[in-house]
Amino acid sequence: METINYHHLRLFQAVAREGNLTHASERLYLTPQTVSTQVRDLEAAIGEQLFRRSGRRLFLTSAGEVALRYADEIFALGQELLETLRGQPTGRPLRVLVGAPEALPKIIVHRLIEPALDLEEPVQIVCRERSPTELLAELALHRLDVVFSDSPIPSTAKVRAYNHLLGSCGVSFMAHPRLAKRLRGDFPSSLDGAPVLLPSEDAVLRRDLDRWFEARSIRPAMVGEFEDSALLKSFGQAGEGFFAVPTVVEDEVARQYEVRSIGRTEEITESYYAISVERRVRHPAVVAICKAARTKLFS
Repeated sequence: METINYHHLRLFQAVAREGNLTHASERLYLTPQTVSTQVRDLEAAIGEQLFRRSGRRLFLTSAGEVALRYADEIFALGQELLETLRGQPTGRPLRVLVGAPEALPKIIVHRLIEPALDLEEPVQIVCRERSPTELLAELALHRLDVVFSDSPIPSTAKVRAYNHLLGSCGVSFMAHPRLAKRLRGDFPSSLDGAPVLLPSEDAVLRRDLDRWFEARSIRPAMVGEFEDSALLKSFGQAGEGFFAVPTVVEDEVARQYEVRSIGRTEEITESYYAISVERRVRHPAVVAICKAARTKLFS
């Protein structure tokens, strides 16, 4: 064999780690048929059988054990090459590939990324919005350098990655000036029956708000729920209802959307994480992001 298809090798590695074709295909977001076919193509190219089946489990043959050791080393060296080259001056902008869930406030994402642009060398930001599951899958395939999140990696995630806590803050309630003035006097009791704009049900902040309202017997009138945090704030700017934002960006939200604060609480804590495949972050832009968040943004 003259060459190896490294995509096939990556799929083989995933199946070897999972020990199950279906689980590996779910992790890779591919059909089992696609994964099976490409693993067979690798076996044909190598001229060796890599797996033996026992029930629903797949076990490595002796040739498969050897192939897995080489696959692990090949991809580890490939990652090391990327990290080394990213740290070297090339005359081109330093690219940083960032993933952010659609529900994460855009202002928070901007504030987190901003310090990377202050590096001495030029930096090019590539920011992708996806669901948290899709972002973790892209991170595992080294298509992203870092993923921002308002929650740590779930224990059920089949991705080897690490949480880097950036900081935490309380929550501020905001509204159009006329509505804010009416609700500010007897906060938080004044929120009972008031029109509210909420994040979608799968958002961490939404679950925290629901529990906080319930604990205080506050039942606001829900005007709408939104996956896009910027759209939610636009409705708030129009006076359609009050809404909650991380206190760390309260002033910026007030300026940008011409809204005012009703009140704050530290009983709801919003935490933010940088998630990477590295236990210790090395990408210069991601290092700058983490350092600035801990020493300035959330200090």
